[in-house]
Amino acid sequence: MRVNLIARSNGIGHLGFGSLTVSLKFRPSSGVAGDYEYATDSASLLTMLRRQTDLPNSVIERFHENMQTAFHSHLLGVELNERVLADIGYFG
Repeated sequence: MRVNLIARSNGIGHLGFGSLTVSLKFRPSSGVAGDYEYATDSASLLTMLRRQTDLPNSVIERFHENMQTAFHSHLLGVELNERVLADIGYFG
């Protein structure tokens, strides 16, 4: 499933090793309803993006930098398999 990812962080609440608390919104790229909010941390999010997507590392790093400096970041049209979405509770 192709989704848009919108991450928001308030820049505080560091969880150790520079990880930030992140609110991640999943929005279907097709424009149909189905927004889903997911609480995570930046380290877990980056690990998921590296392991479960085919995004270039440079795109993931830019996404991470925006979370740290602008406290929001987005990725459009990210392909995630349904197993990953089920694991985070998207279909629940």
